[in-house]
Parts: sequence; C-alpha cells; structure tokens
Amino acid sequence: MKKAFAFQPKLFQMLHGYTRERFMGDLMAGIIVGIVALPLAIAFGIASGVSPEKGLITAIIGGFIVSFLGGSSVQIGGPTGAFIVIVYGIIQNFGIEGLAIATVIAGIMLILMGALKLGTIIKFIPYPIVVGFTSGIALTIFTTQIKDLFGLQIGKMPADFLSKWGVYFDHFSSLSGWVLLIGLISILIIILTPKISKKIPGSLIAIVVVTLIVYFLRSYFGISGIETIGDRFTINASIPQPEAISINMETINLLLPSAFTIAILGAIESLLSATVADGVTGDRHNSNTELIAQGAANIVVPLFGGIPVTGAIARTMTNINNGGRTPVAGLIHAVVLLLILLFLGPLTKHIPMACLAGVLVVVSYNMSEWRTFLRLMKGTKSDTAVLLTTFLLTVIFDLTIAIEIGLLMAMLLFMRRVAETTHVSITTEKLDLTQEGEFPYDMEILSIPKDVEVYEIDGPFFFGVASKFDEAMKVVADNPRVRIIRMRKVPFMDSTGLHNLENLYYLSKNENIAFVLSGVNENVRALIIKCGLADKIGEKNICSNINEALARAAEI
Repeated sequence: MKKAFAFQPKLFQMLHGYTRERFMGDLMAGIIVGIVALPLAIAFGIASGVSPEKGLITAIIGGFIVSFLGGSSVQIGGPTGAFIVIVYGIIQNFGIEGLAIATVIAGIMLILMGALKLGTIIKFIPYPIVVGFTSGIALTIFTTQIKDLFGLQIGKMPADFLSKWGVYFDHFSSLSGWVLLIGLISILIIILTPKISKKIPGSLIAIVVVTLIVYFLRSYFGISGIETIGDRFTINASIPQPEAISINMETINLLLPSAFTIAILGAIESLLSATVADGVTGDRHNSNTELIAQGAANIVVPLFGGIPVTGAIARTMTNINNGGRTPVAGLIHAVVLLLILLFLGPLTKHIPMACLAGVLVVVSYNMSEWRTFLRLMKGTKSDTAVLLTTFLLTVIFDLTIAIEIGLLMAMLLFMRRVAETTHVSITTEKLDLTQEGEFPYDMEILSIPKDVEVYEIDGPFFFGVASKFDEAMKVVADNPRVRIIRMRKVPFMDSTGLHNLENLYYLSKNENIAFVLSGVNENVRALIIKCGLADKIGEKNICSNINEALARAAEI
C-alpha cells in the first residue's frame, strides 16, 4: 500500500535529540553563510533590477521560511543568479507589481507541485536542457555587467542580448580606466582568496577591500568617476511593511508563462541543490516538502517587495563545509543578514558598482559549466540539438521560451527514439522460439496452423508507433481465419495504442477473423479490462503465452 504524503519539515524532525555540540556547529555555519550571502544578495538584487535591500530582504525572509519549512536539513534559500534574467525581463515588461504577482502565482504552483507529489518528476527534466539554460543565463548575466565593469557612459540599456552588445561597441570609447581597474581588482581578489583561506568568502573580501580603496580615492584624491551603490540607489535599512497584492484573472493570464518559468526554474534549482547536498551529507531530503517550502517562501517574500527565492547551491555547500547539519544553520544565516541590514545597511552605499559587477562576472563564470557544455556537444545529435536550442533561445529571446521549446524538443526526440525501438512483425508458417527462451522445456520451433497469422509487437504500443501496425497489416494479402497478437514485449500501452488495437479487433470481426491476444502483461491487461475491450474479445481469447494462443487458434 502506498504511503500517504505528509508535509514533514526537517527542522521539527531534527530538533529531537538536538545537542549543544550540534548547535555550535550550526551557529558557526549560519554566521559564515550569512556573511557569504551578503554580497551575493546585494549583487543579485541590483542585477535583477531592484534596489540592493530587496535582495537582502529576499535572503532574510525567503531563507528563513525555506529553512523553517523545508524538506532538506542543510538547504540555504535566497535570491540566485539563475533568476536575474527572468526577473529583469518581467520588471521591464510588467513592472515591480507584475513581478510580485508572477512570483506569488509561481509560489502557488510550487505548493501544488509538492502537494501532488511531483517532486520526483521534476528530476526527470533532461540534463541538456538544464545545462543549456544554465549556460545561457551565465552568458546573459555576464553581458548585463559589461556596462558597470568597464564604466561605460550609457543611458538606458536595451533589454535584448544582441542590442546590448551593439550599444556596448558603440559606447566603448567612453570606457573608464579607474572603473575597469576596480572591477579587475575585485575579480582577482575573489579568484585568489580561496588559495589563502577557504573559510572567508572572496566576494566579501573584495567588497571590503575595494570599497575602502574607492572611499579613499574619492575622499582624498578627488577621483569621482567611480560609481557606487549610493549614487544609484537610496538604501532603506529596515524590513518594510507587507503590502497586499491584487490578483485577477486578467493578470493571471498575462503573467502565467512568466510564473511557470519561475516555478519550474525554482523547483529544478532547489531540488538539484538538495540532491547535491544529500550526496555530501549522506542525508535524504523530502522533495515534496521542499517544494511546498519554496512555494510558501515565494508567496510571502513578494509581500515585502522581494524577488523569487530558491535553493542556492553555493551557499548550501558553504553551510555544509562549515559544519551546518540542521535547518537551524539556515535560520541563523537569516538572522545574521537581518542584523547586517538593520545596523550596517547604510554602509552598503559605499560599495562600488564595478566591484559588484566583478562579483557577478565570477558568478556567471562558475554558472557557465562550459566544460560540461563542451562534453555534451560530443554526445548524440538529439542531445546536442536540445542543448544548443535551449542555450540560444535563453540568450537571444528569454528563459520562458527556452524552457518550453527545450522541453517540447526533448519529449519529441525521446518519443522518436522510443518509436524507433518498437517493431511489428508478422509470422505465418513457423515460429522460432530458440532465441526467445520463453519455453525451454517445450518445443523450440512451433508450427503455425494454416489460415493463422501471428503479429509480434516488440516495444511500447503508443501513438508514436500506431502507424507501424497499419503498415504491417498491408504486407499480407490474404485474410486469415485467426489473428494472434503477441504482446509479451509490450511494457505499456496508451489510449492511442488501445484505440488501434480496438480498431483491429473490429476490422477482424467484420472480416470474420477470430481475434486472440497472447502474453499480455498485468498493466496492459488491466487497461484492456477497464475500457471494456476484454469483454468484447472474450476471456478465452486472452492467453498467457503463445502455446495457449496457438491451441486456442486450433480450437477455433
């Protein structure tokens, strides 16, 4: 009997027998992860088209809810680079309110996915699609940072990828040497920090060091061409009051595709992060509970002006590597970020935009998975086609189109592969069982009585192979008296296959040809019985093996 689904947050399970030693490990991990999350939350918020504190609010509230309700013991939730492209696009087209509505709808979708036990199904999304859109997002993030990295003097930036690069080339003469130097120093610090210490995040060191350098350059050397967060944004160092979001059918219809993309991307990234974490900790996450927690976070966070939340692989791994083993570490990480926002928030106005661009350039490089991309390019033609299509659509158009068409292509190519493995053959004289091993104790070569045809279906019998059956029937010119359909190698049959089989039964009946089934497995038999076809064919004519079927044909 199947176990009923139960919402089971890991936090409440792991508090039983919780010790002081475990708390100290979670405390240290939570503090470190909170510090690591600080520059990333700010950078992701700005790159997504919202103010820096909105990124922090997303990490605080979203991270707390994901750890409090989630199905993983070590998952850290918050804003991630994968959402930058889709969030920026939604804000450009529908504004901040449109983003809030789309995120809430996506949250509802995620909760429904978890309630309907779709957590395991999400894992079956083809790997080339995941790599394709991840690499596409990485290239798009890199593209969005060129302006701030080089200090280009550009007014309003176009939204699409190709137009951006056209504008960059037109304005490259406005490059600022000081800004580029600050950006390159930031990137070097991030790259070199792990070689000195893996405990301290390179992005935080870069922000602290480069912010101090720029502060002194601006204050004491009169260099004013280096833009900071404070030059572009007004920092509100507090948690805002929640605001109601009005949703109606018109906005739902308008934003449903964007919400679907947020939900699918959030589910994939969160469950991928949880799965990677399980491999390191030896634990096992509850995917359906995790989806419900992610959904709850994405319903609540927009009320406070935040952006979409998902599981963050880099922060989750930082949590594990620093001793975090329960969701308490994630709760502490959210509290640390809250304290930073409340007491150190005003200081973030001094952070140079070029430094944040450097942080995101490194993030985009790590996201790119270029080695995996090149390896997949050497695979099958169908995988390569799905990979390149998803990648190019993500870069040139948007993630919604990329995921939808990528999934459609992958499904069609998979069905074609399955259809190619299914064969229909006809035998009219002798049936050779020597290669089959069906009845080693019986005759190896069976003689088929005169006026009897044996059809063999080898593989799934679904809509993709229905035409093969029609083609096979045209091979035999004379009508037999008995038609035997061998189905021992049919693992499943869909409604089209069933319809095709029913049509063959009626065709045989109209031509006074007896109809016998052989070797029908339990699942296929249950489908035949359920639709009433078994009653029409007759129980005597549904045989368990070919010997019985031939004996029945002889009786007829």
